[in-house]
Amino acid sequence: MAGYLTTHVLDTARGCPAEGIRIALYRVSGNSHKKIAETVTNADGRTDAPILPEGKFKVGHYELIFFTGDYLRSTGQAEGDILFLDQVPIRFGASDPDAHYHVPLLLSPYGMSTYRGS
Repeated sequence: MAGYLTTHVLDTARGCPAEGIRIALYRVSGNSHKKIAETVTNADGRTDAPILPEGKFKVGHYELIFFTGDYLRSTGQAEGDILFLDQVPIRFGASDPDAHYHVPLLLSPYGMSTYRGS
């Protein structure tokens, strides 16, 4: 089995999946960031396919950036030009070439959390 990466976003303030959040994935090497994928969450707060599927996954360092500002504004949870969590970066390492890495985001207007899921 080849490795792959999935993610999803749950709105913990509203108790539901967060639909419509744009997510960018970067491969990180030192100070270099290379965008390798971009997607949007669906009605279940997930992406329609792995953000990094089998065959494209490599061992290394990655950064997911969740563009949460528009979602928080559209759901009435935040307003204005400057938000506390307008963008949420999560940098992580993937060391097993055959593993499924699942990196979810638990989101509220003033807090966030992540973990390595399954």
